[in-house]
Amino acid sequence: MTAHDSAPSHKPNHEPDLNADVVDDIADDFDLTNSTATTATNNENTTPTTRALSRRYRTHIQELLSGSHRRQWSIALRGIMCGAGAGLLVVAYRAIIAYGNNWAVVAYQYMANHPLTILAFLLTAAAAAAAIAKLVAWEPMATGSGIPQVEGVLLWGLKMRWWSILFVRFTAGIVCGFFGMSLGREGPSIQIGAATAAGIGVRMSKNNVERDNFTAAGAAAGLSAAFSAPLSGMMFALEEVYRSFNPTVLLTATTAALTADLMSKIFLGFNPVLHFVAVEQLHLNSYVWLIPLGLVSGITGAAMNALLLGLQTAYSHIALHWRLFIAIALALPVGIFLPLALGGGVLLIDFAEHAASPLGMLVVLLLIKMLFTATSFGSGAPGGIFLPILTVGAVAGSIFARIAPISPQLIATFAVLAMAGTLTASVKAPITSMMLVIEMTGSLVHMLPVATVTLISLAVSDALRTQPIYHALLNRFMKSSKPTVDKASQSALISLPVELDSAAMGKAIGKINWPEHTAVISVRRGGKEFVPRATTVIQPGDGIVVMYTGEHQRQAREELNLLCSSAY
Repeated sequence: MTAHDSAPSHKPNHEPDLNADVVDDIADDFDLTNSTATTATNNENTTPTTRALSRRYRTHIQELLSGSHRRQWSIALRGIMCGAGAGLLVVAYRAIIAYGNNWAVVAYQYMANHPLTILAFLLTAAAAAAAIAKLVAWEPMATGSGIPQVEGVLLWGLKMRWWSILFVRFTAGIVCGFFGMSLGREGPSIQIGAATAAGIGVRMSKNNVERDNFTAAGAAAGLSAAFSAPLSGMMFALEEVYRSFNPTVLLTATTAALTADLMSKIFLGFNPVLHFVAVEQLHLNSYVWLIPLGLVSGITGAAMNALLLGLQTAYSHIALHWRLFIAIALALPVGIFLPLALGGGVLLIDFAEHAASPLGMLVVLLLIKMLFTATSFGSGAPGGIFLPILTVGAVAGSIFARIAPISPQLIATFAVLAMAGTLTASVKAPITSMMLVIEMTGSLVHMLPVATVTLISLAVSDALRTQPIYHALLNRFMKSSKPTVDKASQSALISLPVELDSAAMGKAIGKINWPEHTAVISVRRGGKEFVPRATTVIQPGDGIVVMYTGEHQRQAREELNLLCSSAY
């Protein structure tokens, strides 16, 4: 079965009326021309003004009771439910990891003064490594960052056991946090949010398209609660995880992110995780330094990716429990001599933004943080790299500001700008990077500088042929772990946006070489949804819903992405 064979034979030979919304709209039940509905207004004693007001009132009621409006409110309610559940779990995870990282700083300083306790540390590290290895082997989807796995669920149809992922993330992740490993909590928080939303959607989602919407909303809620940054969470879900600006996903992700942010504020306060209170506005004569800063940020992000992937490759020849033991053991000298490099990097970012930080110390901290992050993450430990990448960027920006002839008052500003640039060069999600800086600084005055540094960093990263880190990790995960793909025997659906300059753009459905065992069953354009014909021309911005057989899911998703995405 091909896509153009799917057009029903009973359809007329003209294009469907795009003004008629066929998405569950039952507004005809409230037709104003219905005699029963208009009896009162046609009463001879009713004045023309009263009749006009009545018609206006009933038109508003008609809109509110129409199927499309009920669907929107249903989507918003589901987003709120996802945000509340994901927000509560991520807040708990964030608080425990933060406590564990602080505890690790104190513990390593105690070991420095009491060397005999190091033997107990090594024994505990060996036991912890063995336990984490067992948990990760039991649930491979909970290894590493978690973001590639969530992308795999949405892009390649990976099967996600939400309850086992939550169990491993909380148990193994918290253990890693108490050892002070250089791992971020933001990636795991995104997967925790997605898994929580998947659990909520088990009974509520009618098909896998709705299931994917739940997953994307949970991912947005996870990052929102992790950073107390709802705009960044929403944008990351659309730009990086779902890779689509589907209006349904946008509404669900927005409500979920805002609700999760509310949970975070209720329990953890109103300040973001990375709160910069003294970020000075750049003068025009300082804008010239944004170009070399963008170059430095792009090189730093590319170097970070190379180091992360390189250490992961080197670790692959060692058994999992030994890899974890090495990574945990390396936290001991770091904790004793450079405790600022422990954990995700919140303390190191705060240290880097102050003008009193010595230049030599910052250089050492930058190198150690990069290596420590690569050894921690490459071991396969359940932890992320989002915050460590931001930390590396902040330190690199601080070093740049001290070398360049720049006012010490602008050190924090350059650190923040380099954070956005380094994150963009590594992840290649520029809009999310910009949003994150805006929310961290609480001001729009840095929009132009951060956009400049972000775009230059992205150009440098592309010139160096740097793969987006989460895409590279997903490809490695698919090759090495052989994860379970949901191969339901019944047909399934996938919703895809048609991007500008994609292979499908501007072509009639019947002229496109669609994958086998697929059929385009609807097209959404301008807020209206219709059943296409073979002669329907696909336009950029269209959202298409494709049906495919469950046993060909992986192949269908890959080929459909090739057709609809401009990145290929």
